[in-house]
Formats: sequence, structure tokens, C-alpha cells
Amino acid sequence: MTKISDYSKFDGLGLADLVRRKEVTPRELKDAALAGIEKVNPHLNAVVSVLHEQAEKELDSGLPDGPFAGVPFLIKEAVLHAADVPLSMGSHLAKGLTFPYDTELMARFRKAGFVTVGTTTTPEFAYNATTEAVFYGPTRNPWNPDHSAGGSSGGSGAAVAAGIVPIAHANDGGGSIRIPASCNGLVGLKPTRGRVPTGPDYGEPLNGLGIEFALTRTVRDAAALLDAVAGPDPGCYAWAEPPKRPYLEEVSTPPRRLRIAYMTRPLSGVPVDRDCLKVLNETVQLCSDLGHELVEAAPQIDNERHMLATLRIWTANLHSMMNGAAHALQRTPSRDHLEATSWACYQYGAALTAAELLEALDIQALVSRAAGRFFTDYDVLLSPTTAHPPLPLGVLNANAEGVDAQQWTEQIFTYAPFTNLFNTTGQPAISLPLGWSSTGLPIGMQFAGRFADEATLFQLAGQLEQARPWKDKLPPICV
Repeated sequence: MTKISDYSKFDGLGLADLVRRKEVTPRELKDAALAGIEKVNPHLNAVVSVLHEQAEKELDSGLPDGPFAGVPFLIKEAVLHAADVPLSMGSHLAKGLTFPYDTELMARFRKAGFVTVGTTTTPEFAYNATTEAVFYGPTRNPWNPDHSAGGSSGGSGAAVAAGIVPIAHANDGGGSIRIPASCNGLVGLKPTRGRVPTGPDYGEPLNGLGIEFALTRTVRDAAALLDAVAGPDPGCYAWAEPPKRPYLEEVSTPPRRLRIAYMTRPLSGVPVDRDCLKVLNETVQLCSDLGHELVEAAPQIDNERHMLATLRIWTANLHSMMNGAAHALQRTPSRDHLEATSWACYQYGAALTAAELLEALDIQALVSRAAGRFFTDYDVLLSPTTAHPPLPLGVLNANAEGVDAQQWTEQIFTYAPFTNLFNTTGQPAISLPLGWSSTGLPIGMQFAGRFADEATLFQLAGQLEQARPWKDKLPPICV
């Protein structure tokens, strides 16, 4: 493979196939990825650490014969960690933090054959729908560098969209896989709670709101990756019912006629941009043309109570995470090394009582029951992923003074009012790049399925990808 542009045409399975057929070596792919970082990262600020020496050691030690053997890979600097690799979580408070061991999911990524070439940006402690940490500076959208790449996995999203790697680690505690998928024109699956291992550090991250996975350019890469990494790890808190067959097989399996509900308004009632509604209406028509039944409907949920629960769970966990990082590095959390809204969330979390947190968990359970009842009548719920196309940089300013924890949470979920519900319920949800704004920015559509039913989502996503292909649409900033 002589040109980076040739490298960037392939998805992860495509590159792995080239390696298997000996048309390219893993080292050549690693070099192409590093050349891609050098070429486009100065314009995007998506990659933080370049792990050249670690990648060389992985290659020298021999790669496992996994489905992605030899494929370059990036990991987000939050939650998941690799041995001796920086985990700054986008914060001066956590600067220099490393762990001497891989998390279970990182070990499974290695077993799948990936070669880790670097780490990607995140907003501070991953609590923002854009990636503009003071610690790193803003990460830019490869479709328009004046706009956000989304968050909190914005660095991974920008890197995959720009062709640096075909797949990058991401995680999602309120939309952080799906939002950057929408902003960057990618596939973003948040798997079912308990589908992907979270050990050995966590039982249920964010009291069940958080889950780890990745961002991809194609549906088949997401399916093959979930096949490779899913399943319980020893001593796990809970796990999702295993699939009847490999997810990769579902991608090429036409779905039965599905009953799909669609939402034009979020549960919060905040307005939705006309471009997002236009793409939603086009998607409703496309699904109907493909033979599915479409019904405008939404679950009945007390959004105000739901957001109160989200605020309490997030701030309690932010307080714990910040204290953990500070303790490991012998620091004390303060405004001196935290952004303004992070400090506000830390203080809010510190003031919470155990009874208030337990009440939040009870609210989450009630919300899950209401959504569960809704999904007895519908196979899938369709909505825009975000209420607006990618925002200009600076709109969601986590370092703005005078914004308290509740106001900050409202700002995040005013921009992304559709995603958080499925972190609460634990249901699988996927964002697909099915449209574009009038100014040429990607717009994702979110499809949520029943608990543990990624299979139906993969069947539908494969059908939609075939009907409206997106893989070859490349942004102006691309390797």
C-alpha cells in the first residue's frame, strides 16, 4: 500500500482482509495511520498521544489472529485504559495518570488484533456533548473545522471520519458514542447495558448509564467488533442475554417488517432544527419504502424527574472520579485545575445525600419500566440523534463562569435531547449517517431497539446502509 489515500478507502474488516491476503503488512498499516495523524491532526486536534513505540512492541511480539488483525486503532482518554498509556480524561487534575494494567475491554481489543497507535481527546471527565477541553484545546470537525466534532468521544469521531483509523474506541454515558457519530458522519452503536465488559475497575459505570464500545465507518465493522468483544468477564455485576448467532450475520440478513415508532419532538419539548427534521422525514419515508410500518409515537415519561435523576447520578460519579484521580496523583480537586462547570458538578456531587442518589436510581427504574412497556408495541424507535447539526465551536462552553451543575446538564441535553433515555433504560441504540444539513454537515438518525436486541438494529442498519450508502462520502479534511 503506497498511498495513505488507498489506506483510507477501507473499513476495518477490509484492511484486515488485505493483511490476511498478504497484500499489506500490519507495519505498513501502522505507518499509514501515523502518517495520517501527522497530516491531518494539526487541523483537527483529535489525537493526543502517538504510541509509536508501543505499537512497534505489539507488532514485534506478534498479533493475535483476530478479525481485525493488523488494523490501526485509537483509544479515548476516558474510562477504558491500556497499561502505561496516559489517561488524562481531558483534565489538568488527571494529567499524568496511568494504570499498570489493561482493562478487560482493552485486552479484548488487543485479542481482536488491533494495533493501538494513539489516544484521542475527550471533554473534561467526559461530561460535554462537544470536545473542547481547556486541557487539549478544541477538537475540530473534519467536515467544517469551525464546528464541533461532538462529544464526549469527539476525538475518536474526528479521527475515524478523517481516515486516520477505521475504528476507534468510544464510550457513552448520555450519548457520547452516538453524538460524535452524528457530527462526523459515522456509525455509532451504544450496545445494551451488560453487553460489553467493564472490569476490572467498574461494575456498572455511572450506575448503569455508561457503556464502552467504538465508532466505525461501516455497520459491518460495528457488528464484527461487537462479536469480538461482547460477553461477561469474571465476576461481572450483570450481563445481557447472548445473541442467537453472530451479529455480523445479521448485517446481511433482511429484517422482517418492523413496526417503527418515530419522534419529531424530544421528551423535553425543546425545538429541533429544521434540517434534522427534514432528514427525519426522509428517513421515515425510506423505512416505509423498505416495507416497514411507521407510526408517530413516543414513550410517556416524566422528563423533569428523569433529568433530575441524570443530574444526580452524573454529579455523584463525577465527584467520585475526580477524587479518585486526585488521590492517585496526590492532588486536591479545586477550581485551579478544573473547568468551571466541572467544579460546579464536583460541588453538587459532594453535597448529595445517599437518599437523594437512591431516589435517582428509583426514578431511573420507573423510566425504564415506562420505556419497556412502550417497546412491547414497537420494535424500534427512530429520532434524530441530536436536535441540531454540529454546533459551532464555543457554544457549549464548559469553562463558562456562573453556570451551575443543573444549568450545565440542561445545556448538554438541550443539544442532545434524544440520546440520554437509552442510557437510562440500557437499551441498544445506533446513530446512522443518513442525511446532511443545508451547509453540508452530517446529520445522524438514532434507532433504538428492545433490550438485548442489537440483532434487529443490525439488520435494519445493514438494510439502510445498502439503500443509502455513506462509506465513500469523505470530509474535506481527510488523509
